Amino acid sequence: MKILLMEDDAVLSDILLDFLEESYSVSYAFNSEGVYKQLESEKFDLFIFDINVTGKNGLELLEELRSFNERTPTIFITAYTDTEYLKRAFLLGAHDYIKKPFELEELKARIENTKRLFHIESTKSIEIAEGIYFCQEHKEVRKDGKHCSLGAKDTLLLTYFLNNSTRVISSEELIQNIWDFDTTPSDATLRSHIRTLRDIIGKEKIRTLRGVGYIYE
Repeated sequence: MKILLMEDDAVLSDILLDFLEESYSVSYAFNSEGVYKQLESEKFDLFIFDINVTGKNGLELLEELRSFNERTPTIFITAYTDTEYLKRAFLLGAHDYIKKPFELEELKARIENTKRLFHIESTKSIEIAEGIYFCQEHKEVRKDGKHCSLGAKDTLLLTYFLNNSTRVISSEELIQNIWDFDTTPSDATLRSHIRTLRDIIGKEKIRTLRGVGYIYE
C-alpha cells in the first residue's frame, strides 16, 4: 500500500513516517506543491492530508485534486474541532477524518479500514540496509526518504540477490534465472545492471569475486 502524507509539522511528520513505514510504503510532502511534485511520477493508494498546512490548505488541495478526477481515498488529520471542517471535508470527497491529538494505532486502524473498503492490496517494503527499503511490487528502492525507480531486470536481480544472500552466485546463474533464453545479455550488460544496483543500495552490498561471481552481503 502506497501512502502520500502531507504534514508541515516537522516533529509530527517524523513520528508519523517512522510509524507508518513499518507497515506501508510512504512518501512525504510538506505542502500542496510537494504533493503535486510527487504525483508527477507516482500513483498512490491513499492520501493522508493535514488540513492546516502552509500555503494551500488540505481542503483546498483535495477540492482541486477532485476537480482533476483524482479519486484516491483520503484521510484528513487536523487540530480543528469545528464540525464545519468535518462537514466540508466529506463534501469535498474525504473518506475519513481524525482529530489531533490521536493515537498512532487509531490512525493505523483507520488506514486498514480504508484499505478494506477500497480493496487495496498491501505493499510491504523490506529493509535491506539501514534506512534503505525495497518494494518489489512497485519496482523501487526508498533511500533517505527518496524513491529510486528500478527497471524490471534490476528489480529481478535485486530480488534474486535478497533470496540468495551470503551465497556465491555465478554470472551464468544470474543470466539463466533473470533473462529469457532468447535474450541472453552480454557480460557487459550484466555488469551494467550490477553497477546500477550498487549505485542505489551501496557498493558494499554486492561484492564481486573475480572469476567466480557475486555475493550479496
